[in-house]
Amino acid sequence: MSEDNVSVSNNLVERATGNRQFLGYGCQQRGQAAAQNNADGPAAAPIVITVTREDFAKLPVKPAVAHAGPSDGWLPSGMPNVLHAESEPQVLDTTLLDTPVSVRATAQSYHWDLGDGNTIDTEKPGKPYPSEEISSTYAYEGWYDVTLTTTFTGEFSVNGGEWQPIDGTIEVESEPIAVYSKSLESRLVDGDKAPDEDEDPWKPERSSSTDGPQHPEATHRKL
Repeated sequence: MSEDNVSVSNNLVERATGNRQFLGYGCQQRGQAAAQNNADGPAAAPIVITVTREDFAKLPVKPAVAHAGPSDGWLPSGMPNVLHAESEPQVLDTTLLDTPVSVRATAQSYHWDLGDGNTIDTEKPGKPYPSEEISSTYAYEGWYDVTLTTTFTGEFSVNGGEWQPIDGTIEVESEPIAVYSKSLESRLVDGDKAPDEDEDPWKPERSSSTDGPQHPEATHRKL
């Protein structure tokens, strides 16, 4: 903040009852603040600082950390694909009208796109395996991208003041997670030959021919 400016608290006071309503913090020139305290007449109206959804969307809010499928990147077709997200509240600092402003972003809900047409909306972050609180299955073999989009709510604090809500939410997309759904079939093996642990199961190189098909009966679920 400039040395010529001060942060002021804006309040609406009802004369009849004396009730006071907090309207937020503002920025005012030092001379105007003194005039308001000492003069009989009203001083110039202070500048009220607020943070809009558009301001919120311009800040570098980090996406939630998405987890899908086993760590080796493949799972058998029909096996539950366990989904969960990690997201702690984030505080980002900025400046408006030469006044320090802090913005706090908190995850509100999660939209999972499984890549095969199935989607899940939930307010729960989910839990790691063996939990199946949030999970889905693939019916077909092939590569799929699992994408998480997180909706964040926001609050702002002017010059260390109390937190105030930001009107509106923003959506932040995480990096897609590639998962290969493999169809496992029984087959005869040579009992005299030692199994090759690197041979199967395997993941093919990704291409248009190895991408999995869309599910003809895909659904949108809310959990």
